[in-house]
Amino acid sequence: MRNRLDKFEAVVAGAGVIGLSVARSLALRGREVLVLESEAGIGQGTSSRNSEVLHAGLYYPQGSLKARFCVEGRRALYAYCAERGVPHRRCGKLVVATSDDEVKSLEALLARARANGVEDIALVDGADLAALEPNLHGIRALHSGSTGIVDGHALMLAYQGDAENAGALVQCRTPLLGGTLDDNSIRLRIGGDEPTEIETKLLVNAAGLGAWDVSRSLNGLDPNTVPPRYLARGCYFSMSGRAPFRHLIYPVPPAGGLGIHLTFDLGGQARFGPDVEWIDSIDYSVDPARGGAFYAAIRRYWPELPEGALAPDYAGIRPRTTGPGEATGDFTIQGPAETGHPCYIALYGIDSPGLTSSLAIGGYAAGLAG
Repeated sequence: MRNRLDKFEAVVAGAGVIGLSVARSLALRGREVLVLESEAGIGQGTSSRNSEVLHAGLYYPQGSLKARFCVEGRRALYAYCAERGVPHRRCGKLVVATSDDEVKSLEALLARARANGVEDIALVDGADLAALEPNLHGIRALHSGSTGIVDGHALMLAYQGDAENAGALVQCRTPLLGGTLDDNSIRLRIGGDEPTEIETKLLVNAAGLGAWDVSRSLNGLDPNTVPPRYLARGCYFSMSGRAPFRHLIYPVPPAGGLGIHLTFDLGGQARFGPDVEWIDSIDYSVDPARGGAFYAAIRRYWPELPEGALAPDYAGIRPRTTGPGEATGDFTIQGPAETGHPCYIALYGIDSPGLTSSLAIGGYAAGLAG
């Protein structure tokens, strides 16, 4: 770290996929950027504990930030991955209905997707569905041809490389401990091997699950600007052997999530999840007993799932601004007008489709800085 009371034009808290994208956008606009990350490496929180799916934009209310940034971000991300050599695949997905009631939900989902500007989307049934996935049990499905998967860590390395090539500094093992809001600057206390204080003209809080803690550590910030935080843990189970599917397979989405779906990594390894479990503190443990509910959910669309094929894998935690029984909230991205300070931008509730939306969010947040 630099000497005491050094000044930085812009500081980004958090080196996950969103923080790195914001840093990249700021650096490419000519800003001097310092990224502070408390962990030993980039993307060790929510960014590395998800499905690595590039979402099409089916699920989100028209006009929401999620709908806007998912569609915009997904299009940009495919082009970016191709240009930068980030491993990815446009494999498509099927959202499958197994009952007449679920068909009505599929039709509503199709209407929402079209309202959001999603392309390559259609309902399929009968022989067409059987031709797409012979082992899939369902009476109708929504086919999304623009859904894909991406190597999330490779994507973050690409963002980091772009930011650093434009002059940004990414500092790991360097937690942001707190700060004080002055009239036209923010003084920050930084921990790590060389604790120090710095001053910045712009702080972007992209700390993911820790975003609320960052805001509450800032003296002078109106606490009423900080939304509530809820934690929704999602567990994943891996499968021994290969699943007999070419597409990602999703159920009709239940309340609170997208349902226990089948995804796979770029090597073809299948995994199922996430489920939804509301928790009070950050805990990434996976209870093997949750496997029973996984078998029941998966066998609705794949009855031939072998007994004993699933094993606990990992968990992620969705940072939410709405809780149990409430509608899934939107991204909350506060510029200076919302935070009440000219030097402070804060991002809360960046859960799915945050990875897909990352390029769009990075550009938007950087734009709020003026």
